[in-house]
Amino acid sequence: MNGRDCPHAILTPRPRAQNASMSYAVTRYDFRDKPRDYARLRDELASLLAGERDLIANAANTAALIFAALPDVNWAGFYFLKHGELVVGPFQGKPACVRIALGRGVCGTAAAQRRTLLVPDVHQFPGHIACDAASRSEIVVPLIAAEGLLGVLDIDSPLPGRFDAADARGLESLASQFMADAGQAATRAAL
Repeated sequence: MNGRDCPHAILTPRPRAQNASMSYAVTRYDFRDKPRDYARLRDELASLLAGERDLIANAANTAALIFAALPDVNWAGFYFLKHGELVVGPFQGKPACVRIALGRGVCGTAAAQRRTLLVPDVHQFPGHIACDAASRSEIVVPLIAAEGLLGVLDIDSPLPGRFDAADARGLESLASQFMADAGQAATRAAL
């Protein structure tokens, strides 16, 4: 059984010896107490990313963990700022738009405004970019380092109104953890 078989489950890292392969046990989250469950999910993410500083490796594991843990999500991943535009990074879900201009769509707007955008109905968002026609709501969290914008964390759902303020705070916390483990180092090196 994997995390996708249990829509309300995440993968819990088990202690491992150095250079040993990572294994996981399934931990269930119901997200009825979002602050508590996001805090636990942040701890899981910290454990998963511990000791790894590679941006792409950590982005891949972060996207996979979020996609496995959050119910009613059909896309979870990253766009990174390169040469003045957002370029798709590691993600889980259907194939995505490769490049997004700053200020365009939900991702580009969140990046340009440097603030989290919670969109209950993407069809009502001016200029929405429909990478997956099934997406109905979206939340985008900018990834900001001391040197400036690194990119965005983007989560889509097939349900209208799927995300709320508690999700925004929880996902901002996960983005902060991601930045602490890989993002800060990545801003000092070329992507």
